[in-house]
Amino acid sequence: MGEGYQEKLRRLAELLLSANYPMALTGAGISTESGIPDFRSPGTGLWEKIDPFKELSRSALMRNPARFYEIGLPRFRQIRSAEPNPAHLVLAELEAHGYLKGIVTQNIDGLHIKAGSKNVFEVHGHLRTCSCMRCGKEDSFDFLVDLVESGVNPPLCRFCQEGVLRPNVVLFHDPMPRAFYDAAETLQYCDFLMVIGSSLQVYPVAYLPARVEKLAIINISPTPYDSKALVVIREKAGKVFSDLWEVLRQKGKV
Repeated sequence: MGEGYQEKLRRLAELLLSANYPMALTGAGISTESGIPDFRSPGTGLWEKIDPFKELSRSALMRNPARFYEIGLPRFRQIRSAEPNPAHLVLAELEAHGYLKGIVTQNIDGLHIKAGSKNVFEVHGHLRTCSCMRCGKEDSFDFLVDLVESGVNPPLCRFCQEGVLRPNVVLFHDPMPRAFYDAAETLQYCDFLMVIGSSLQVYPVAYLPARVEKLAIINISPTPYDSKALVVIREKAGKVFSDLWEVLRQKGKV
């Protein structure tokens, strides 16, 4: 990468330090280094034998909840067992040092929370809780897992005893949750957004960068916003943010 990469890192640091309300938007690419493959990469073990857009949709859950969990639960468990990588950890440190106001994430893995980030908008939900599709009451996702693993599939609500439990994530064909609208509102104040590990192909989240004047894109593949971005780095997020931390350290900022 040579000089070009180092110059881009310095520019990224300058943009971050000079912003009044810097934020990050993260996608599946930030978590691949934690062992969670994204939906679109061919040949990845998590999704190579099923079509998640078909098998893990809201309609699939409504049609055959037992099959939904037979297919989905092993994958949900793998996602939940992942640990933060350097990119998640550095973003949490940037927030702790006052250099980042918040994170909007498309990921359901909860790794930003695990890493210590506080102001996180999980716009596609998370795997910490579930809710009943009949009475709406919430429960822990661990309770759902325990039911299915003990042979109770589909898992039923312990409160109404009738409704099927569903993960509190945005399934295909689901409406967007409140967190998405909160994120969109907060981005009105953002003057610098780092897009990390997202190809910006999933809507409506892909519309969000249009709300921000200054962008940086850190992603392996091209995005529709590359031409608008002030910095574009084609590299893994873990390396970029480890190196960015070192640049900030050399500047005496951390």
